[in-house]
Amino acid sequence: MNLSQIHKTKFIPLHLLFWVAVWFFFVYFFSYNSNNTNYITWFSSFLLPITMITTYFVVYYLIPNYLLTKKYKHFALYSAYTLVFSTYLILIAIFGSFVFLSNMELQNMPPMSRNYIFILILVYLVVFIVSFISLLSHNFKTIAKNKELQNKILETQLEIKSQELNYLKKQIHPHFLFNTLNTIYGFALKQSKDTPEIILKLSNLLDYILYQVNKPQVSLKEEILHIKEYIDLEKIRFQDTLVVSFKSDDIPDQKQIAPMLLIPFVENAFKHGNLINGFLKIDINVYLREDTLHFEIKNTFLNDDIPENKEGIGLVNIKKRLNLLYKNNHQLQIKNSDNCFYVNLTISNLNKN
Repeated sequence: MNLSQIHKTKFIPLHLLFWVAVWFFFVYFFSYNSNNTNYITWFSSFLLPITMITTYFVVYYLIPNYLLTKKYKHFALYSAYTLVFSTYLILIAIFGSFVFLSNMELQNMPPMSRNYIFILILVYLVVFIVSFISLLSHNFKTIAKNKELQNKILETQLEIKSQELNYLKKQIHPHFLFNTLNTIYGFALKQSKDTPEIILKLSNLLDYILYQVNKPQVSLKEEILHIKEYIDLEKIRFQDTLVVSFKSDDIPDQKQIAPMLLIPFVENAFKHGNLINGFLKIDINVYLREDTLHFEIKNTFLNDDIPENKEGIGLVNIKKRLNLLYKNNHQLQIKNSDNCFYVNLTISNLNKN
């Protein structure tokens, strides 16, 4: 028995108060049909340590070592031994009281103190009450520990999710910048007059990437604005071979979205799109219906130009980000047919993300 649990507990005053209450209960119980106060007082005092020993043995040894560890056979066996031993101690208390307190005269014994069965029930009633409270307390502590463990697991998962998102963002940025810098490099080689304008627009996009992308969410209106700036960059590169149709609703300022979520789709359209009949055609449509975002993009595309099921790093990463950020409330449809590549993204409950 782990006695340190008893002595070191902060509930020692509570234990003492409880056992004083048990002693008074014994006195009250044995006073039934008897006025022998001296006998009742001493007999209750003899019975109290037996009850305490039995209770603490069950609560601090049998229950934690056998019942809670699911060693039910050992628990039943040692419980039987405890019953036998406590019975022996109770019989000694009854016999000793009979000899020393009643001078071996049965009529001097209070009626309730003669009945061994009632005394055993009385003792084990106390044992049962304390054991029940102990098990209840253990159950509450277990629930609290499980909840704390679940919270720690959740925090760890959120941290992993955050790290994975940061990793994906770091992959997206170099990919986006690489394409744009290639454009600037090409114009610089030609000493094009459009080079300063391209650099200025890139500067605005860099500001968005470096300072806004680390936020969990940004204004949807701001995301759309930078899509337009990116399109302006590509218009300079493609010159007269580009035909872009961009339609967008008037987006409320309070609508938020994860940063750099839509731009990779646009970038993908320019990177993998093909000129057909001398033009690269791209159609973009962004609109809200209630709290659901609809993003549609279509570009001309030679079906045999890219192997089937092959995706660029931008598209792969954006799918991962969508699964992390909008796992249960987004739909992404991608297909190509009739020399067109289609992307249809819907995100529901946008205000909740």
